[in-house]
Amino acid sequence: MRFFSDPVLEAMATRRSVSKVGPETPTDAELAELLAAVTPVADHKALRPWRLLLLRGEDRRTLGEALDAAGGVVREHGDHNRKPFRAELLIAIVASPREHPKVPRWEQLAVAAGAGHLLELALWRAGWGVMWRTGVLADSDEVRAAHGLAETEQLLGWLYVGSIDESFRRRLQTSHRPALDPQQFLGRMPR
Repeated sequence: MRFFSDPVLEAMATRRSVSKVGPETPTDAELAELLAAVTPVADHKALRPWRLLLLRGEDRRTLGEALDAAGGVVREHGDHNRKPFRAELLIAIVASPREHPKVPRWEQLAVAAGAGHLLELALWRAGWGVMWRTGVLADSDEVRAAHGLAETEQLLGWLYVGSIDESFRRRLQTSHRPALDPQQFLGRMPR
């Protein structure tokens, strides 16, 4: 892996999804501080077409019930959907497009996704494990209702956030996972 002298580029180049995070999470105040790195996301006409919802505690059970309802899953009494409990903190990334004659909906969805990715990078740089999870039920009526989404909004998924196990952190530091060849992503317009 190529290592950069710039810490931002280094964080970007070494970012990894952490599928199993620990129980410690950033506080709401720490998240607000990290959001300062997110708000400058490229945003045509400064529409700010995104918002974040913090799911902690029982909010995760509500999400699990909505996922079950959307998927037609009936559980035994006392059992619950464990997926939202893979992390103590889930951050729902919501695209909130607005009508604008010069900024199409797709562009506003891209801004919201960009904000989500910048937050993921900021959390990673701050030492937190993060996994962006989605799924076929994210846009279901039940899940949308549980998040209080407006008709025009779209849930882009959840960041599962938590601490990183020290053994996993050491493994990441010694990883020799090769970077993708950037040339495959570069091209020219056809002539």
